[in-house]
Amino acid sequence: MPYASADAHVHFALHPDHHPAVIATTTGPTADAARSHLHDHGFRSTGPTTMVLARIDREEPHYTAQAAEQLQQLGFTTEIDPALQEEIDTEWTWANYPMPWCTREEIREVGAEAQRIHDDIAEGRLVIHLHAHDGHTTVAVGSYTTGVRRHVHLHGENHLRQKTDIAFGTEAEAVAEFHRLYSVAVRPGPAPLTDLEQAVCRLLAGTTPSTAEETSAPSAEPPVAELGEHEAFLAALFDEDCQWERYRPSDETTIASHESLTVRAEFDHEARHRTDVAWTVAEYDGPVGERLWHATLTAGTPGPLIHTILQHLDAPPLTTADHPDDVLHEAAWHPASHPARTTWAAPDGTMVFESTPHAVADRWTLYGGEDLERAAWTIRLSAGVPHDLLAQLAETAADLFPSPTRPAPRPLPAPISRLPAAVPARHFRGR
Repeated sequence: MPYASADAHVHFALHPDHHPAVIATTTGPTADAARSHLHDHGFRSTGPTTMVLARIDREEPHYTAQAAEQLQQLGFTTEIDPALQEEIDTEWTWANYPMPWCTREEIREVGAEAQRIHDDIAEGRLVIHLHAHDGHTTVAVGSYTTGVRRHVHLHGENHLRQKTDIAFGTEAEAVAEFHRLYSVAVRPGPAPLTDLEQAVCRLLAGTTPSTAEETSAPSAEPPVAELGEHEAFLAALFDEDCQWERYRPSDETTIASHESLTVRAEFDHEARHRTDVAWTVAEYDGPVGERLWHATLTAGTPGPLIHTILQHLDAPPLTTADHPDDVLHEAAWHPASHPARTTWAAPDGTMVFESTPHAVADRWTLYGGEDLERAAWTIRLSAGVPHDLLAQLAETAADLFPSPTRPAPRPLPAPISRLPAAVPARHFRGR
């Protein structure tokens, strides 16, 4: 089959809000073909005619030059803005680079490897189980969803993040060694995004700093837990006649283990900031079985949502609930489709329920506010979480601020005798 003619024009220029990210503008009858080639070079769509290349290794000009050269070889017309061309022609290096023995090409390869790790995490191919700070930088342990060397330790941030040379045969082995190395510094889940990672995420989502500032203030304040509310809920959980047992491996951590030995909830007493993970919940397919799914909840998560998750784990419903989309549609939440995800926003802009079908770690995300990067609280759920739990979470979220268009507000989940009633949501006063 003959190839379509390369009848398209691609203009490359520096991004006005983030140096040295690059914007590619495509026009012409075969612009879609040009955009497909650009996607292979790391560009991501931000509009009908625009794509952005934003990297954590700051090598956008170098990779733009490669993309432009390939497009020219394929017959496309390319144009590079003079300011960008100057960046392409300029040789530079990182100040105080920790590996001064590396050549410029070796530095670029280190950054490219860090970029690959970043992309694997962002796109769900690498699931981060735990992270810590070793006194100098961030370290982590994670597992690839495919491949031979699946379980790895990571060291460093941004353009310096690398895999260590240690090879692990199983997730349990990798996690155990990570606990041994970093002890009480270990925290569940991935580390918070760095400022550079947040900026790159905003650019790839088509959100500039100026528009982010305009949309960061919701029309109403999201419901947020008050200081001490989670501690009170945890204490009530064990005070009730229930099937949960308490373990206190350290002053900072309490573990609630269900008598079935298939459910485990870990609470971090030192979690205070809105981005701190306060709860890590997991369900297993047997007392010594594989993990089915897990969830993390940050310090400001409203009590009713925590109650919903633990109640479901303690006494799953006998019948399948509505699909979460149906619940949110009934509550008059606003749907929006994006290339890689679907979002449902509350009518007053205080909460968002997001689904990322191709992700593994953060398959579903529920957060307070309009912007995930500035969320008042966040619940992240992995692939494998039961749909009836998602529907119950959606129902509880919808009832925290019921829409006036709903015919009859749904009640919050009725507390069963084995679980404490949910503490009303109030505003969390962080440190």
